Amino acid sequence: MEALREAITNAFQVQFVKTTVTPEVTPEVASEIRLVSVLDGELSRQEIMVRLRLEDEEHFRKVYLVPELESGLIERTIPANPGSSKQKYRLTEKGRSSW
Repeated sequence: MEALREAITNAFQVQFVKTTVTPEVTPEVASEIRLVSVLDGELSRQEIMVRLRLEDEEHFRKVYLVPELESGLIERTIPANPGSSKQKYRLTEKGRSSW
């Protein structure tokens, strides 16, 4: 019985250690890497979302699109009309060099 208690205790200690380790890549960097990795050429918002396997448009805008536009890694093909139905996105020179 004592061996069983010790085994369970050890199992929980290992699990605890695994969940408290800080990941090497932050979520923000991970989303940046993912977006830059799928953006080849000019793609619409819908095309990018399909490649990233994302469905929630608001989440995509907040977590992926807006931060990358603000950081200068991607740009709009029609900057004068951000809401255009023909709007597409492409990597900037900075985005190409970061990947």
